[in-house]
Amino acid sequence: MSTGSLYSSFLFDPLRHWLDQLPPRPDSAALASLAEQHPRHVASGQRVRFVPPQDDGKAYECRIWERGEVETRPDNWHDFFNALVWLSFPHTKNAISAAHVRAMQQPGELRGRVRDALTHFDECGIVVLSTRADLLDLLRNFRWRELFVDQRAAVRRDMRFIVFGHATYEALLAPFRGLTAKALLYPVDDGCLQMPTGELVAAVDQRLAADVATDCLRHPRDLQPLPLLGIPGLTPESEDPAFYEDTWQFRPGRRRPAVAPQASQEGIRMDGARNPLQNFDGGKSE
Repeated sequence: MSTGSLYSSFLFDPLRHWLDQLPPRPDSAALASLAEQHPRHVASGQRVRFVPPQDDGKAYECRIWERGEVETRPDNWHDFFNALVWLSFPHTKNAISAAHVRAMQQPGELRGRVRDALTHFDECGIVVLSTRADLLDLLRNFRWRELFVDQRAAVRRDMRFIVFGHATYEALLAPFRGLTAKALLYPVDDGCLQMPTGELVAAVDQRLAADVATDCLRHPRDLQPLPLLGIPGLTPESEDPAFYEDTWQFRPGRRRPAVAPQASQEGIRMDGARNPLQNFDGGKSE
C-alpha cells in the first residue's frame, strides 16, 4: 500500500509533514533519525527520545518527565503515532505528562478522574475549531443530523477537525462504524481557518498546552464525543442523509449539569497578532 493511500484521509494532515518523510509502516530507526533531526525537549531540558519498553518499574509518565524517554514498542502502529504526535504537539504532550505527574499521589500507582480524562484526550482527543458558535452548539448537544446534513456545507466551510489522539490516528488506518473521538471545542475567527496547516497545528499546540496546564481536564466528561464517520468527506456513505439515522453510532446523548473546564485567559500571539484561538470553550459530553 502506498503512503498516499494509507494516509489519504484529511484527518492525517497534522502529521503529514512527518509521514511524508517516513516509510509507509512503523519504523523505529526512521523515527529515531527524525527525532534526532528535529529535537523536542521536556521541561527538565532532557531531549525527547523514543526508547524500547523498560523493565525497571518506573512509571511511564515519570520516565518521560524525568528523563525525556518515551517508551515506544518497535514497529508498533500505536506507539508510532504517539511519537509523531510528540513531534507535532510537543507542548501539549509535555503538559499532559506534567499533569499526570501532578495527579499522582504515589507516582504511577493510583489513578483518578483527572488522569482518566488526560488519558482519554491523549489517546482519542480531537480539537474542533469553528467560526460559528451555532455549529459548535449542535455538536455539543448531539444534534448530528442538523449538524452534518442540514448544515453540511457550513461544516465544510466553517469548521476544522484537528486530531490529537494517537489511538485515533491508528484507528483511522481502517475506520469502523462507531469510531469516536473525544473533543475540545474552540470558537475561532476566520483568520484561524485560513492558516496553513503547520501554523494552525502550532497554534493549537500552544493553546492546548496552556489549558492543560491550568487543569482544564478534570473528568472524562469534560470531553465531547464526536463520531468521526459523520464528518463530511471521511466516508462516502455519509453523503446519504440516511447514514445519520444510525442511532447506535450517532447517539442522542444526555446532558448533565456541570461546570465547564477552566481555560487560561491569556491567548496565544503569533507575529504580534490577536490569537485566533483565544475564545476557548471546552465541549461537554455525557
